[in-house]
Amino acid sequence: MALITIEGMEFYAPIGHFVEEQIIGTHFEVDLAFETNTLAAEKSDNLEDTIDYSAVYRMVKRIMSEKCNLLEHVCHKIISALISEFDGVESAEVKVSKLNPAMGGKMERVSVVKFWPEEN
Repeated sequence: MALITIEGMEFYAPIGHFVEEQIIGTHFEVDLAFETNTLAAEKSDNLEDTIDYSAVYRMVKRIMSEKCNLLEHVCHKIISALISEFDGVESAEVKVSKLNPAMGGKMERVSVVKFWPEEN
């Protein structure tokens, strides 16, 4: 088993509660980590024996381009797509951060982290 991480993916996306955010967009950062069995790829050195990181990035990019209201919903969509589109994902964690959110004060980011499978 190995942990594969794709960190610091940056997007300008139409995501937010306010209509203006969905019209003009906002800056986001996404970190994604997932566990999968990499033994076959370790032995073969063949991309077909693992999960293609660039395909995962394209999936995240596709989801980030869709209008949504909440970071919680975006996290759910990313995790759901990861486990349905890529075989062999044993567990996953996604963090979606809105950079410089307009919340009436100075702050760097607001983030939501989702885990799969969910802990009780």
